[in-house]
Amino acid sequence: MTSSSTPRMHTYKRTSSPRSPTNTGELFTPAHEENVRFIHDTWLCVLRDIKSPQHSERNDRGPQEYVEKNPNPNLHSFIPVDLSDLKKRNTQDSKKS
Repeated sequence: MTSSSTPRMHTYKRTSSPRSPTNTGELFTPAHEENVRFIHDTWLCVLRDIKSPQHSERNDRGPQEYVEKNPNPNLHSFIPVDLSDLKKRNTQDSKKS
């Protein structure tokens, strides 16, 4: 007999997810997978809401896009890094050596 208040930790190997490679061998709990899905789906909703034509009509509600009031001039030439691309390149480089 098990108690519902007893915490359990189930780990499993991720077998299919469009957002990450399957050959990493990392273990994820079902709660972790649920959190990742929630954040991903919520972010997609935020992006959709910001791009919708009704967004400008409802400035006081919904997601607000942050715009720096006094941009830092040192960041003018900043180029964002695609972390997944960087990881792919590092993985390929390590296989070559």
